[in-house]
Amino acid sequence: MQIQSPIDDNVLHTLQQLRASGQIRAISLDLDDTLWPIWPTIAKAEAILLQWLGEHAPATAAHLGDTANVRALRHEIVELRPDLKGDLSGLRRESIRLALTRAGDDPTLAEPAFDEFFAARQQVDLFEDAVPVLQFLSQRWPVVALSNGNADVNVVGIGQYFQASLSASGSGMAKPETRFFHAAAEAAGVAPEHVLHIGDDAARDVQGAMDAGMHAVWLNRGQVAWPHEGRAPHVTVASLLQLCRGLADR
Repeated sequence: MQIQSPIDDNVLHTLQQLRASGQIRAISLDLDDTLWPIWPTIAKAEAILLQWLGEHAPATAAHLGDTANVRALRHEIVELRPDLKGDLSGLRRESIRLALTRAGDDPTLAEPAFDEFFAARQQVDLFEDAVPVLQFLSQRWPVVALSNGNADVNVVGIGQYFQASLSASGSGMAKPETRFFHAAAEAAGVAPEHVLHIGDDAARDVQGAMDAGMHAVWLNRGQVAWPHEGRAPHVTVASLLQLCRGLADR
């Protein structure tokens, strides 16, 4: 892969040193807003959910009205069902069930309605640098997906690049919990200090990874200021191609 992405000399030097040290033996990688923008995906999925409800549960669709209300109900269920914290699929399913119940429709329709939403949620638009970088990383290290979301890398179409994929919905853990990062290291077959974690969220990804003893790369596509006091990320890049330029073989 030809990598022609401008990169700050200090960032380039840090990544080159990290690569040369041999400390990096595996990669853990966030998904939402790292490999694709999440909110356009969710908005499309919620619109498809409303369309399905309009056909199969019209009272619920009329009661909800629009995707803003769909999302508001999703936030409401977070407060009503704290036992589902971190289980995005469970929260979405129960928010649909609540909407059906309130509108007087059959609550068992929550399952097929969720299936419709979930299928649409897997139809992501990858960032331009996503596939080239996945190819680059997976040719050099085992790569583990580590996500608080509920995307399925195999359904999305990128499963071939991952040795394992861990989600909060499937594991009962969520970033920034240390044990979730340690589970990713275990899935890769290495100690946490030999994992380089890459993600866009300053708290969940970067601080969480550092607290777990990993090396952390902050993918800062918007090039905003680091939002936390104290420790800064080991490396900050504006694109995944910048990261790979620094980690490329010399």
